[in-house]
Amino acid sequence: MSDAKGAGGVAGGEAGGGRGGELAANLARVEQRIADACSVAGRDRKEVTLIVVTKTYPASDVRLLAGLGVREVAENRDQDAADKATETADLPLSWHFVGQLQTNKARSVVRYADHVHSVDRLRLVTALSSAAIAAGRQVGCLVQVALDAEAEDRGERGGVAPGAVPALADALASAPGLRLDGLMTVAPLAGAYAGQPRAAFDRLMEISSRLRETHPAATMVSAGMSQDLDEAVTAGATHVRVGTAVLGVRPGLR
Repeated sequence: MSDAKGAGGVAGGEAGGGRGGELAANLARVEQRIADACSVAGRDRKEVTLIVVTKTYPASDVRLLAGLGVREVAENRDQDAADKATETADLPLSWHFVGQLQTNKARSVVRYADHVHSVDRLRLVTALSSAAIAAGRQVGCLVQVALDAEAEDRGERGGVAPGAVPALADALASAPGLRLDGLMTVAPLAGAYAGQPRAAFDRLMEISSRLRETHPAATMVSAGMSQDLDEAVTAGATHVRVGTAVLGVRPGLR
């Protein structure tokens, strides 16, 4: 789990100026949001891990974040993640891969990623397993749940329909080199849960509860981003994936 309390403390006490000060102030605000949501839900702040998504931002920002106490970082593109992970290999970081993943990138991803949040098909399980065995690593994996998908369809932003979760989870749990850690979702833009992040995250928690009946160790629930992390924490998420609220509006989106 990331040293979230430590990150908030550094942000408040050693903000300084420049980019480091900007990140510290943003991080402190996010930490307060998480703490407030935990208070509303009657949860201990230690139950929630903040993962900072650094996509489009340089390795220098990752270094600044590490200095502020961040230990969990994420990327959604392998070509960016692989380079950053190499450049920051001296730092005590845990890398998460959170984007849609092509099977031909599996060998690269398992070299640096401790967790892959976006497993949504059997072919990807096979590719990740083979790559993890070759690399001599064990990689934690999450089944991505698409709450805008029906039956065997995939979601608009990746993921499998809720009904397909048990079979995919079983495949992950039995795959050499992989570990089934839990579930991930992105609040859907279409379907019954569009515009209703809290309802979407409540539904994910229901699916998680059923999954833990057969896989008790699959306790990780990755949900919530900059715009809806409060609802995710209140619903019960164990991990939130936050980019813009910490790093600022991405250059391509200004």
